[in-house]
Amino acid sequence: MKSLLDEYYRYDLHNAGYLERKVSLPKESVSICGISQCGKTSLIKHYLLTHKKSAYLYLDCRDIRLDISELNTVLEAFCKEQKISILALDNYRDEIALFEMDQLILAGEHPIETPYTVMQLNLLDYEEFLAFEQKYDSTALSHFFQLGGFPAMHKIPSEERSLYLQKLFTNALDETEFAILIQATKMMTQKVSAHNLYERLKTERKISKDKLYVHLQSLYERRYLYGLEKFNHPNAVKKLYLCDIAIKHALTLQKHFGRVFENLIYLELIKHGIECYYEEGIDFYLPSRAQIVLAVPFDNEHSLFKKVEVLEAFIITHEVQEVIVVTMNLESTLSHPIARIEMVPFAQWALGEE
Repeated sequence: MKSLLDEYYRYDLHNAGYLERKVSLPKESVSICGISQCGKTSLIKHYLLTHKKSAYLYLDCRDIRLDISELNTVLEAFCKEQKISILALDNYRDEIALFEMDQLILAGEHPIETPYTVMQLNLLDYEEFLAFEQKYDSTALSHFFQLGGFPAMHKIPSEERSLYLQKLFTNALDETEFAILIQATKMMTQKVSAHNLYERLKTERKISKDKLYVHLQSLYERRYLYGLEKFNHPNAVKKLYLCDIAIKHALTLQKHFGRVFENLIYLELIKHGIECYYEEGIDFYLPSRAQIVLAVPFDNEHSLFKKVEVLEAFIITHEVQEVIVVTMNLESTLSHPIARIEMVPFAQWALGEE
């Protein structure tokens, strides 16, 4: 095992073409969690490469040559012998014993129970996507709809992107989780319960409700799927959202631009840490901002007024100050006696969020 640690210690890390993300690693110990291929490894290597090579040890815990029990007996002594101050355990496994270091960097899909700083790494939001595009013109938004937020998608030929995502998910998920994800692509932005998914899946495979619930919870915890609560009704059925809009095209032939657009808006909200809920007739209610956000890619002012009329009781009761209507390219401010209505193109809205 010591020979394998020596091998890792001698490695020259490579992180060619790295583009800065909105987040960076702190100087204290940290636990990074995020779905497969969201950029955890690149973020770690970028940080380590700012230090002297002798100061750190990077281990990929997926390496089948690692014998965990043996690793636990030699790793601490190896770090002390080499005077290593930073230990990075990528794809960390719970069986690996931790010990005191100047800095420990752990990375995995699951949140890790440690006293260290926890960092959730999301896929690219629209602003980060533009940096990866290295250009900003009228084609950027349509390209975002095609590629989604996985950083590697920019390097993959267009004819291979769906196969890339299919392979990614078959490697990252077990068979049941992958089946749930496929069903979720067909039900995105709808109110979906575990029972709904069970009823669909049981026609395809033998599965118990309990097993489905465990796998579904795992997908939520690892953020492959998201569930949006109804305002003031935490026990109501949640609306289902995907971690990335490109998944729908990769896993199903169904097309529904309106749902994809709504999913995209939701992802921008959570990536900016904005608390939101749904309500009947309301895509997103942001109580801290006294705002309602509606996902309406294509519409006219007349139909918008009718939609807002239905929401008047909610707007008055909850003192909503503004209704933001996110569109593809329409921009307007509408005069309404109860609340201001702003029609804002998605690109402008996404780049303006704090």
